[in-house]
Amino acid sequence: MWKLNPRALRYLNEVARQGSLRKAAARLNIDVSAISRQLHQLEEEIGLPVGYRSGQGFMPTEVGEELISLYRQQKASEDATLSRIEALQDLRRGQVTLAVGEGFIADLISAPLQSFMQHYPDIAISVEMAGANEAVRLVKEDVVDLAVVYAPQPDPELVSHVTRNRPLDLITPPGHPITRKGRPDIHDILNYPLALIDQQFGMGQLPMLVEQLEHIRFKPQLKTNSVSVLKNFVLSGMGLTFMPRLTVHEEVLAGKIICLPAPHPVLAEAKAHIVSHKGRELTVAGERLLRHLSEGMLFFSQIK
Repeated sequence: MWKLNPRALRYLNEVARQGSLRKAAARLNIDVSAISRQLHQLEEEIGLPVGYRSGQGFMPTEVGEELISLYRQQKASEDATLSRIEALQDLRRGQVTLAVGEGFIADLISAPLQSFMQHYPDIAISVEMAGANEAVRLVKEDVVDLAVVYAPQPDPELVSHVTRNRPLDLITPPGHPITRKGRPDIHDILNYPLALIDQQFGMGQLPMLVEQLEHIRFKPQLKTNSVSVLKNFVLSGMGLTFMPRLTVHEEVLAGKIICLPAPHPVLAEAKAHIVSHKGRELTVAGERLLRHLSEGMLFFSQIK
């Protein structure tokens, strides 16, 4: 039975992540020849290729994917063990990385993150802004420990620790004609200027699914990758958009925005999640942050 070289597995993981030996060498600050030599020795040892070059760059084989998965699991377990040792020192020197969509930022910053940092001042928090698709990719590649995502696609590689129904409601300016209908039909929206967010976001994928189910076509006057731009589109009175109510919570309370019930079952069933990579053990700091977010964020509270 052969024994896998940890250095070779580390190099293979980085080459797969970066897409080429050259980029991986630059990332690791070593020579390309050192990586090539390690991968060659690894292939000789197991008797099978671990990857190949294609038009898209370096692509791992099925064997390579298994080895990368093994490396990432081992690395995560090592990090978790070290973190638990640190936990015996009252969580000094911990670190957690978090991917979060723009629509969650106000909720995240308002109380739970501030409270967490006060409780654990020596834990370093890294927050990465990302749409649902990008956040899921970061989780699956073990770049981040946790992700707060809205309406992600089902994925067997993810573990959803916390889930809460948060409909994608219809957001309108005060006095807009559509507000007189009480609960508008999805077809009513076609008659008014509309703004939509890009499909890399969960908020952007759900209207596309509604289009397919209802055989309609939204013709947005504005498309953007910014939640802030969507919000200001409505605040300026330009038209309508879809958002979870909590994303515009303050504006609704101030009477600057009207929130109408989600005009389609697909939108009404949308959920917010906190996810991690299946099979990756969370560090103690990660577990504490997960608990803090699930208890402190409005998106995961009992508020409707």
